Amino acid sequence: MLDVTRASMLASLAISSIATAPAISAQTVSPPQIAGIWEAEDGRMKIEMFDVEGVYAGRLIWGQRAVEADGKTFKRDTHNPDPKLRNRSLQGITVLQNLKWDAKDRRWEGGTLYDGTSGRSISAHLRLVNGKLEMRGYMGSPMLGRTITFRRVQG
Repeated sequence: MLDVTRASMLASLAISSIATAPAISAQTVSPPQIAGIWEAEDGRMKIEMFDVEGVYAGRLIWGQRAVEADGKTFKRDTHNPDPKLRNRSLQGITVLQNLKWDAKDRRWEGGTLYDGTSGRSISAHLRLVNGKLEMRGYMGSPMLGRTITFRRVQG
């Protein structure tokens, strides 16, 4: 009888620990820190990620397609859908917006990526993988998008 009671207690304990495991792990999963300067592995872009009240955004520090042939002078935002913004420089503009941490998928989702060279905005999500930031930009389905991998650099 003692063995039956012990087995029953162990089964109850196992079931209760399995039932509470997702709740515990969901509470302990916090977003990794992505604030800082990131450079694309191919060297074509550098962005600064920053936190705005729990939502992440990114500003363009440098982009190969965002500068003139001299590599220094930033182009104007001539393709912007808002005519009032078409004369502004692409230097320092916010290119990533509204990225919110999704603990279930372990990534920042719901964001938009603005391409100042075309004036288009597309959907974006970010994920930190082995210390590298993967930015996926897409229209419609993420399966139809493109991923750019960034490495963290010093300011």
